[in-house]
Amino acid sequence: MITSNFPFPILFRNSHFVIINKPAGIPVHPNRNHQKSIEDFLPLLSRRKDGPWLAHRLDQDTAGCLLIALRKQALIEAQKCFSQGKVTKIYWAIVQGKPKQDRGIIENFLSKQYNDNKKWFIKTSPTTGQKAITTWRVLGSNENISCLELYLHTGRTHQARVHCASLGCRIIGDNIYGASDHHSLQLFNRYISLPLDPVIETTATPPKHMVTFLKALSLI
Repeated sequence: MITSNFPFPILFRNSHFVIINKPAGIPVHPNRNHQKSIEDFLPLLSRRKDGPWLAHRLDQDTAGCLLIALRKQALIEAQKCFSQGKVTKIYWAIVQGKPKQDRGIIENFLSKQYNDNKKWFIKTSPTTGQKAITTWRVLGSNENISCLELYLHTGRTHQARVHCASLGCRIIGDNIYGASDHHSLQLFNRYISLPLDPVIETTATPPKHMVTFLKALSLI
């Protein structure tokens, strides 16, 4: 395995998979702005003809655990886990305010919509779209802000953002579903686990831009 000059922290690795701690602000795939993406650096992990491959994705502004398959067969096994809902993904989000309860579950449907400027966003619906389920609990709060632990049972686009907003507690730094507050998005994929043999799992340390908020809540 080639790892020299790989610029991102490696949280887990074996002969089939690597999990990195993705920083916020970098896309996982190449985009229209020709910005460097995670995919651009994958050859530094392996130069096999059948890999590496991204096994899933994170939004550009979301940090944390990102699974990379080093071989095509490993990719197929990981994607099967994702499609069958067998992957455990736990996020931490710093939100405005505090929910009325300390824990709960959100279950609804999400669909893509377009605004007057032809920019897309995700809208909730009780009956139409893709089913989305999130279990959440409050890890810490000072009433002005809270840290929520989010267990995403499904992996819909912007699910964590939209479900936090539906609680009346928008994620700080969310310029789509919250007010612009000049902060980076306070969301990261804290933990990921796949029930393979052996089990693939790891926990990410919080990104630097979330440390001040987490310290204010006595969580680190």
